Amino acid sequence: MRFVSTRFHGVMDYVFGILLIVAPWLLGFAQGGTETWVPVILGIAVILYSLFTDYELGVSRSIPMPTHLILDGLVGLILLVSPWLFGFADYVRAPHVILGILFIAAALFTRKVPSYGRVGGTSGRPGTPGPTAG
Repeated sequence: MRFVSTRFHGVMDYVFGILLIVAPWLLGFAQGGTETWVPVILGIAVILYSLFTDYELGVSRSIPMPTHLILDGLVGLILLVSPWLFGFADYVRAPHVILGILFIAAALFTRKVPSYGRVGGTSGRPGTPGPTAG
């Protein structure tokens, strides 16, 4: 059951992308190792692929929404397992695990079609004329 709109998902993409980037310093676990750089790199990646996603808050709109959701699931999975995969679970794990679960949930519960793609008479992009009756 997909109940999260793509517009809301887009807002959360940018918010969580920024949160991932600042989390090591905001939450006090920045040591300069993988515990710090995994969320920073993933946060940058989330913002970048969000800019290219075909949804309300995308700029270029070249990545289909289903592909975006797969990327979100992969980001979530990497975050979720990173404390054990990279060996910093004894130092910090909760932020990585919690944000990982949130990304996976977002991937599972977000609609695959942007709201402008369901409006009758449009081709799926704002301002683009739809098919004409003939």
